[in-house]
Amino acid sequence: MTVIRDSYHPSWTVTPSKPSGTALKPDDAARRSLGRPNEPGRPGGRFAPLLRDGVRPLFLTGDIVACVATALVMHASVASSTGTALIMAGLFALGGMNRSRLALSVLDDLPRIIRLWLVGSAIFVVTSEMFSGSRQLKLVFSVLVAMILMRTVLYGLVRHLRTKGVVTHPTVLVGSGARAQLIVDALRDHPETGLRAVGFVDMLSLDLEAPSIPMLGEPTDLSEILVDSQARALVLADGGLGDADVVSLVRKCQRQRCEVFVLPRLHEITHVADGMDAIGDVPLVRLRRSAYRSPSWRVKRMFDVAFSAVALVLLSPLLAIVALAVRLETGKGVIFRQQRVGRNGTSFELMKFRSLKPADEIESQTNWNISDDDRLGPIGRIIRKTSLDELPQLFNILRGDMSLVGPRPERPHFVAQFGQLYTGYADRHRVQCGLTGWAQIHGLRGNTSIDQRARFDNFYIENWTLWLDIKIILRTVVSIFTKPGS
Repeated sequence: MTVIRDSYHPSWTVTPSKPSGTALKPDDAARRSLGRPNEPGRPGGRFAPLLRDGVRPLFLTGDIVACVATALVMHASVASSTGTALIMAGLFALGGMNRSRLALSVLDDLPRIIRLWLVGSAIFVVTSEMFSGSRQLKLVFSVLVAMILMRTVLYGLVRHLRTKGVVTHPTVLVGSGARAQLIVDALRDHPETGLRAVGFVDMLSLDLEAPSIPMLGEPTDLSEILVDSQARALVLADGGLGDADVVSLVRKCQRQRCEVFVLPRLHEITHVADGMDAIGDVPLVRLRRSAYRSPSWRVKRMFDVAFSAVALVLLSPLLAIVALAVRLETGKGVIFRQQRVGRNGTSFELMKFRSLKPADEIESQTNWNISDDDRLGPIGRIIRKTSLDELPQLFNILRGDMSLVGPRPERPHFVAQFGQLYTGYADRHRVQCGLTGWAQIHGLRGNTSIDQRARFDNFYIENWTLWLDIKIILRTVVSIFTKPGS
């Protein structure tokens, strides 16, 4: 197994390595020799841990130090020192000032710094007036100067470490034509970005001129290439791929915990908006990091555990009543267990209240919809219409098989079919499946379009936030009473 540390985002990725005893092809050996940051003999290798977890901790620490040091120099109280540090450093973090960027410039950031400082100063002055009866305008102005000076120093430090090769991010480019060469030249001219081009990925059948950096393989081999080259960044320049292929490519790269940049098609007239990056005169769109790689995704799991545990306790009388009703109507076997496909294509045993007894296991796994089945009794129809049959899945959520919100899990028989028929269907399995989801609150349940469900599920994954989960849960509760399912 090969373990890779992601310098943009602190997490470990375990990937399968080639079996021992298997000879590497020349191309494979070349790939493995590429892109190893801070190799023995490279300058400053021992200092690389400075930024191994990215620039966020460095900038956050700098903001706190600047605020506290200023307060101490001005003999402010402990409460004022603590309050200033928490408010200013917190606002800067929430305002995106600590995110990794290719071009770091205090002058570029100054308008945002002043806006955030004004908000923080207003909060600090108001709270000081409320709790201590004093206005400390001199302190907040001094904090602004200190934070700007600290940022100037830290930005210069990061640029220096990147330029000297202490911190570099091996970068793979998709495409090898003029647009890709433009990126290579820009990276060579601007080492302060920290990106180091290690190779192209393109269709090997194309008649290409001799590239300035190695050709690593075709787009279909990109996942393996990213692992072998230990790439931390991927730039989509060209490569003759269709839109659907590019989307699939990007999603695979996100699984490899790789930062993805896109060179705009009309880059010569593209305005570098807030949130974009630039290498000299070349604008790049940095795609949003996968939500399931963010710290807030762990909060989602904590919320799932807390919610499902409380819900099971509060709903235990209702669960008992439903179980008794099902027992009287269908006999033994109140809980119906069925294999479903969850995250990363792994199977788990989903639990539901039984609404009818299938003739055999084959019918259970291959019968698409039972809403019009004559064997469905009154109790079965009620619990299906009100979604009460889904309540045992709270146990699945508690033990980690599912989440409260996510793509609905499907049976292996249909997953195999839909994966071949519908583009992007397999991408639903990037995250934990859910009790309810974005597709379900838009009426896509039962006998509805699978293609639409896949698109809605992938939209949810790409745009996930904690608030989106809360919104889906609230809309699900409302729909149970206003638009009960079939």
